Amino acid sequence: MPSTAHEESPEPPGESDAQSAEALLVRVADGDKDAFTGVYEALARPVMGLACRILHDPAQAEEVTQEVMVEVWRTARRYRPERGSAKGWVLTLAHRRAVDRVRYAQAATQRERRADAVLAGREHDEVAEAVEDDDERRRAQECMARLARMYRVPLVLAYYQGLTYVEVAAALSTPAGTVKSRMRTGLRLLRDCLEAR
Repeated sequence: MPSTAHEESPEPPGESDAQSAEALLVRVADGDKDAFTGVYEALARPVMGLACRILHDPAQAEEVTQEVMVEVWRTARRYRPERGSAKGWVLTLAHRRAVDRVRYAQAATQRERRADAVLAGREHDEVAEAVEDDDERRRAQECMARLARMYRVPLVLAYYQGLTYVEVAAALSTPAGTVKSRMRTGLRLLRDCLEAR
């Protein structure tokens, strides 16, 4: 059916959307929750897309998106329209957050590898030094090697690298309570293994 002259054509997306995002973000800086809903609807999907491209993990990208949007709400006053678009500003926040997450994960992996290398390459460890002969030392190393990684790595970081359980928790991106519990369990399993032989 042909359109009549008095029908309104829909406004094309693009420039007006960008202008509205800027205006909404300025209102968010004043604490306008409705404006934040508009910013979220306009920019959460591009943030998610960028985070997915950087992280290659939809679950982590979702977390980054939520973190970025909370940051937008908290720091909207820092946005300066004269310096660029609202979308550009928000995507810059997203890029930084996603890259930081990648770097943190890489650093944690490297710390775990170093801890494993220390365990594998160390002839004498503190448990083995407490025993008097080579047989006892070998048994201690075998028992440590039998521990599940979740128990072994925190013990290696604590006893060989000298980290506190709080520092171990930060290094492994794991809650401190969980690390403390795993270390206790690991020590108990190690003791049980040594006593059973």
